[in-house]
This record gives sequence, structure tokens and C-alpha cells, in this order.
Amino acid sequence: MSTPDSMPVSNAGAIAHTGSYYAASANDKVQRSALNGDTTADVCIVGAGYTGLSSALHLAEQGFKVTVLEGSRIGFGASGRNGGQIVHSYSRDIDFIERHYGQDTAEAMGSMAFEGGQIIRRFVGKYGINCDLKDGGIFAACNDNQMKELESKKALWERYGHTELELLSEAGIENHVGSNRYVGGLLDKSGGHFHPLNLVLGEAAALESLGGTIHEGSRVVDIQQGDKAKVITAKGSVTADYVIIAGNAYMEGLIPKLEQRAMPCGTQVITTEPLSKQMQQELLPHDQCVEDCNYLLDYFRLSGDGRLIYGGGVTYGAREPDRIEQIIRPKLLKTFPQLDKVKVDYAWTGNFLLTLMRLPQFGRLGNSVYYAQGYSGHGVASSHLAGRVIAEAIRGQAERFDAFTGLPQPVFPGGRLFRVPLTAMGAWYYNLRDQLGF
Repeated sequence: MSTPDSMPVSNAGAIAHTGSYYAASANDKVQRSALNGDTTADVCIVGAGYTGLSSALHLAEQGFKVTVLEGSRIGFGASGRNGGQIVHSYSRDIDFIERHYGQDTAEAMGSMAFEGGQIIRRFVGKYGINCDLKDGGIFAACNDNQMKELESKKALWERYGHTELELLSEAGIENHVGSNRYVGGLLDKSGGHFHPLNLVLGEAAALESLGGTIHEGSRVVDIQQGDKAKVITAKGSVTADYVIIAGNAYMEGLIPKLEQRAMPCGTQVITTEPLSKQMQQELLPHDQCVEDCNYLLDYFRLSGDGRLIYGGGVTYGAREPDRIEQIIRPKLLKTFPQLDKVKVDYAWTGNFLLTLMRLPQFGRLGNSVYYAQGYSGHGVASSHLAGRVIAEAIRGQAERFDAFTGLPQPVFPGGRLFRVPLTAMGAWYYNLRDQLGF
């Protein structure tokens, strides 16, 4: 797992997180030691984010000896920078899978589509993870066509057994969101939100309590396959029966074959100063998280200490934009003009991995190396599901894992040179449709 050039390192050798609100309020700031020397494990995992640690926890609970290698810090990538929202299903919903890949595939995928949030809640409860977990998520419709799509989503999800849903009229959503921007919405009572970095740090501590090992600052430079796989860093190696590649958008060339199938993209987030109790009640009286239904969506929620966390926008190719606050603050004020005098304390960007079909990519490289990547902006719940189904496959129960491997994984058109402008053109088209209300 590569260390980005921009990753700050102190003179003492400590690796810093990005300058986010999450990093500033992390429960655990202790850096684990780097791998030094050669060791063995049943399973070696590359990447200490949600995919890697969900895999590690599920395996360690079954008695596997697990070692996790992280190129920078636990949760350094999307797992520690995201909006902190539990959103069910996949970036392409189950009806897309039905139309393009058949009912059998849709049934298999649909049966797992609402499992990720349950896994998160199980980890939080079982291991006592303090991450400000709260219930309830809202999809907010900006126009009548989006509201019709939410009505269809409710019927679709209920058909696949997910019934904790409530349609909100225009008056109804105003009871949940202190904004006149929306014409209605869909409340998912089993959705929710949390402090994402504290969740992944809690999962890391849970793994260590089960005897698992995590090495930070241990960038993987090569993986050699044979009867056993050998995962090599600058100062050591891990020989293991199985390897799980879980670096997602932060692999940077370790497996070029996988890199060709997806593209890193950035999203930007800002966090306000703490708001008064009165203002919190005015903005989000039920303390639920919200995302709108635009292609380039906005998302927001309150933090555990009463700040508004607001994200949106996409930069293709993982470019880190300048002046993040100037990009996101106008979006925040369009939703909540009453915050025009509020100070922004934190602004940051983080990368997610976009696939051409906007569906996650699971698979094997040879007999012993597994991977999961490309959640396309829907990774919080899906990555936790990925960990469970990869662990099942390693234990010899691969049916659910193979439902994902049967999905196509086309190479991004245009190669490294043209995939960014081609994708940006497509996003421009869909964003224009949103603005015109189509």
C-alpha cells in the first residue's frame, strides 16, 4: 500500500493523518510500529481501512492468525475521512443489477444489500467502540422526479425485505431538516451516522484484543505468490496462506491490473465550529444524517459535539483541490443560509475508488490472493460486508463472494490519460440533468 507524497511525516518518524476534524478528535492517536523482519500469519491483509479490518475481525473471530500491513496510518484513506453515514445497498441499486445481470444475480446481491450496517452495529456493540453512532438517515429529493425515484426505491427495497422506511412529504422533510431546499424524502430508520475514524480505530483495537497484529508505516512493495504468498515491505515480509488486498483508492501501483479497472476520485468535506443547541435543533431536530439525490450529491450531519459536517463535490483522478472551503461552503449555505456567520474549523479531501459500472469489484488473483475495491462512493456499509464475505470465502464458503466476482470488471476507457476527462464529461451531463430537474 503506497504512502502518498503529500502525507506528512514528523522528524520523529510519526506519520500524521490528514488535517480533518476526525483526526483532531480521534480516540486513539498511538502509532503502531512498522514491520521489521520476517514473520508468518494465516492471513496477511494489505490496508487498515474498513475492508481490511472487517476481514481481519471476521477471520480472527474464527481463530485465524491475522497480520495487517498499513502503508500509513489506520484509517488514513476513505475509511477515516468519509461522511460517516450508513447508506444501504450499492452505488448502483438492485434494480440496475436486475436489468443488466439477471434476477438470480440480483437476488444474491439483494440478499446482502442491507447487511453492512448490521455488521457495523455488531462491532460497535460487541467491542464497545465509542464512535458517536446514531440512528436514522434521509435521502432528500431536490425535485419531483427525484421524489418519484425515492418512491420506487422504497418499493424496491421493501421487495428485498428492507422495511424500515418512511416516505416524507415536503412538510414531512421540513420536520427533519431545517431547509426549504427539498420537496420530500425517504427516511431509512436503520441508516445512521458515526465518527468514521473512531470506528476504524475501534475495530483495530478489537482485532488486537483477539491476537491480531497491525503494522503502520509498512508500505507493501511486492507480493510473491507460490504455495504460500509472501508480502514484502521495505524492512520485512509476511508469509501467509492467504492475502487480502484492501487498499482501495490508496494502492498507487501495487497491482496495476486492478488499478486499470477503477479510478480514484476525491470528495471534499468541511466541519463548522460547534453550534448552539438551538441551532442544532433548528438544522436537524432528530439528529439524522442526510444526503440529497443529485448525481454529484451533497451530504451532511451533526457530529457528536454539535458541529455540522458537510460534504460534496467530486474531483476525478484523486486531485486535491485548493480552497476546499470555497468549494463546499456555498453548497452548505444553499442548504442552510442561516449559517452564513458560522466559522469553518476544518476542511479536507479524501479519495474513493470509482468503477466504470459503479459496482464493487471482488475477486481472486491466483488461489491465495483476494481483493475488494471500487465501492464508488457507497463504501461504508459495503466494505464491512466485503470483509464478511471474503472471510467466508477463505473459510471455504464462497457462494456469496462469488456473487460479486460474477459481475463484470471492465477496464476504464481512455487509459490513464483520458479516463479523467471522459468521466468528468459524463458527470457534467448528469449534473446538468439534476440542475434542470430531469
